[in-house]
Amino acid sequence: MSDRLKVLFQHVLPKQGLTVFAGRIARARGGAMTTRLIRWFVGRYAVDMGEAADSDIASYQSFNDFFTRPLRAGVRPIATADFVCPVDGAISQFGPIDDHHMVQAKGHRFTTTELVGGDIALAARFRHGSFANLYLSPSDYHRLHMPCDGRLTRMIYVPGKLFSVNPVTARGVPSLFARNERVVCIFESADHGPFVIVLVGATIVGSMATVWHGVVNPRRTGRTAEWRYADQEIVLKKGEEMGRFLLGSTIVMLFGQGTIAFNKDWAPEAKVRLGEAMGDRPA
Repeated sequence: MSDRLKVLFQHVLPKQGLTVFAGRIARARGGAMTTRLIRWFVGRYAVDMGEAADSDIASYQSFNDFFTRPLRAGVRPIATADFVCPVDGAISQFGPIDDHHMVQAKGHRFTTTELVGGDIALAARFRHGSFANLYLSPSDYHRLHMPCDGRLTRMIYVPGKLFSVNPVTARGVPSLFARNERVVCIFESADHGPFVIVLVGATIVGSMATVWHGVVNPRRTGRTAEWRYADQEIVLKKGEEMGRFLLGSTIVMLFGQGTIAFNKDWAPEAKVRLGEAMGDRPA
């Protein structure tokens, strides 16, 4: 099937229904049937179970338990760089924010205001800043970690579409990451100022969860929701877990102007791993 047909198919696919159905299957504790599903998935996507804290496929009670499995201690050492890669995945795009525009793919751009759900004041904090967009494939580890130390100040749930976020769709659907359902997590860093981590939903992504809230979107009501944490001391360290996808997707990070100089070895489509050096503060 051509890329164009794949994108057209995305527009007619019953994405909401498929996502609800997939979520039910992923949560089900189906015994031997669940084990068979996990075993098929491991073979189909060449998942390296040797990195998992529990490599026994039969020990997982549900597909979600398997999909969000923790890693063995020490398999993802955290670099000494100022900023580390927060996930296992691949680089979609990264670089400077042009005024308030970011590159989604060749020929497609979207804005920081669109991404954060229309909050103009929040988006203005990242004018001429930097962004990084990382895609998590089905075979990847699906817990999300902190790129640097940060104190949580706000979280916004933005309802939206559920297009696939794979590279083909990113090239073919304008403003994809600003159209899909997403969870916007806003942090303040004593050393690096404000930064944002956006968890972007997708087709069959059952839910998105954070360590401080749990599942953020258990019911898709179509309404924006916001939580403020000024009265709480939710501080997470570089490399510490901050959330997870219950089935895979994409994250987009925003940093202020002059905050990060990206790793010179980074390039679009390159594979990256949790804990690797993502960048440092400019000299």
